[in-house]
Amino acid sequence: MTTITTHELKARRVEFDLSDSPLHWIPNDPVSSHLINGVNLLLPAGELWFCRVYNKALPYVTDDDLRAQVEGFIRQEAIHANAHRKGEKWLQEHGLETDQFRERIDYLFGHVLGDEPFGLSWLNRPSLAKRWLVLRVGLIAAVEHFTGLLGDWCMNSDSWDSADPVVADLFRWHLAEEVEHRTVAFDLFEHLCRTQLGFYISRQALMALVFPLFFYLLAEGGRSLARQDSDPRARKLARSTLVKILWELQRTGRSSGNTPTFTYMLGRTARWVAPWFHPRTEGDTQQALDYIARSAAAQAGAALH
Repeated sequence: MTTITTHELKARRVEFDLSDSPLHWIPNDPVSSHLINGVNLLLPAGELWFCRVYNKALPYVTDDDLRAQVEGFIRQEAIHANAHRKGEKWLQEHGLETDQFRERIDYLFGHVLGDEPFGLSWLNRPSLAKRWLVLRVGLIAAVEHFTGLLGDWCMNSDSWDSADPVVADLFRWHLAEEVEHRTVAFDLFEHLCRTQLGFYISRQALMALVFPLFFYLLAEGGRSLARQDSDPRARKLARSTLVKILWELQRTGRSSGNTPTFTYMLGRTARWVAPWFHPRTEGDTQQALDYIARSAAAQAGAALH
C-alpha cells in the first residue's frame, strides 16, 4: 500500500561509470541483458518527447499542485534521457552499432508524434493543435502505466542482486523514479480531458494502441543488439518473432525472475480497464524513495552537484 501520494518531485543528478560493466550484465542471461539494454536506445528520444509535449501542456494546467508535479516530472525525465544516452555510448564501446534502430525511434517521436506529424501543418490550427496535444498526453499516460508497473516489479525483485551493480543501479534508480511519479501522467491527462466519459474511453483506446507497440519496440531493440552478438542464445533471440520473445519473457520470468513475465504485465495492465483505476494503487512511493536514497548513482550525483 502506498504510504506517500503527493510530494515534491526532485530532479536528481546521477553519476555512474559503465566502463567495466559487461554487455551481458545479467550473468548467464544474454537474452534478458539484450532486451533490457535495448531500452537505452528507446528512452532518450521518448523521454525528451515527453518533456516537449508536457512543456506545451503546461499553459493549460489550471491546478497549481498538478503544475508543480508536471514540472518535476519534466525535470526527472530529462535526466533519465541523459542517463540512457550514456547507456547507448556504453553499448557502442562494446562494439555494437546502435544508429539504425535509434534513428527509427527518433523518427517515431520526432516526426510521427511531433507537432506536425508527416508534415501535416493543418494541425497547427489552435483547436486541432490542442486536441493533438491532449491525445499525446494520453499516450504518455499509457506508456507511464508500463514504466510504473515495471518499477513496482523491480522494487520487489532481488533477481538483479547478482548482476553488474552499475547497470543494475542505473535501471533500478530510473524505475524507482517511475514509481515515484507514476500518478502524474494519468492526472494530467484526466485534467485536460473535457469529460470523465471522454477520459475513460480515450484512455482505453490509447492503451489498446500502446500495449502492442510497447512490446514490439522492446523486442526490436533487443533483436537489434542480439543480432550483433556471437553468443548462440543471443543469435536465437535475433531470429525470434515477437510471439517467441513474449514466450521467452514468460519462461525467463518464471525460471530466473530476471524479467517480469508477460502474464504479469498483462494482468497489471488489465487493471487499467476499471473505471475507478488510479495508479496511486500501483506501487509504493516510500519504497521507491528508500531505494533512491541508497542508490550509488544517486548518491554520487548528489555529492557532485
